[in-house]
Amino acid sequence: MILALIQKIETCDNLLKSASYLAVQLKKKFGILLINNKKEELIEKEKSYLNSKMNSLQLLSQPDQIFFTTSGKELPEICEKVEALFLLIQLPDDSKKNIRFWLSQCRELRIPYVLFKDSFSSLDLSRVIVPINFLEEEIEKAQFASAFGRFCGSKIIILLANDYGSKARQTAEKMKELFDKFQLNYTLTKGNSDSYKIEKEAVQVAINEDAGIILVSASREYGLDDIVFGPKELHLVKKSPVPILLVNPRGDLYALCN
Repeated sequence: MILALIQKIETCDNLLKSASYLAVQLKKKFGILLINNKKEELIEKEKSYLNSKMNSLQLLSQPDQIFFTTSGKELPEICEKVEALFLLIQLPDDSKKNIRFWLSQCRELRIPYVLFKDSFSSLDLSRVIVPINFLEEEIEKAQFASAFGRFCGSKIIILLANDYGSKARQTAEKMKELFDKFQLNYTLTKGNSDSYKIEKEAVQVAINEDAGIILVSASREYGLDDIVFGPKELHLVKKSPVPILLVNPRGDLYALCN
């Protein structure tokens, strides 16, 4: 299921269109999770308003189910219960404080997630940017990039970190093997930045290439700087004019392409 978490119905048009589009392309069910901490009698009224909006938008697919949660703090449990494969979280407030809150709620997720600003256009997957650094968990992004290539016809742009070592290059070669297996359309470009700054460069590349999404591995652990100033993904989400698909590192998945 493609799950869309909605916080503000009035401004969720492009999020709904994106979730519906992704569900159709990937041939998956589409579900909506509403944040609702109001009185019970107002829930049906809000649901009716949402249905009216969806009808006016003429979505490619209608949601199979609509769920409710009071705060969003049970995200991992909810996603597991409904068997969600992708999560899109509406971000009507893109302040650092709010982004940080949702990143915190997503730390335990086993699925990729996007913090979707209201300022974003509808999701365009014609071009996908995949920055690669020296960390071993970067290979986890291959399965999602290949899914976009196979089912959405995406052109995959691999942006390789400009490092002295060979770890990023080795990961890129493994990705290429997977992409070749499915005969996907991809290019490999060496960036100007090293592994510590390649994801920041990917944001500019996405603008230059008119790409619709960037695939980024979330921080493995938070260091002192991350706790004080915020992790890299907070700053990327805050600054990026295009959606960023975040993937939480998991050691049991490192053998994806071996």
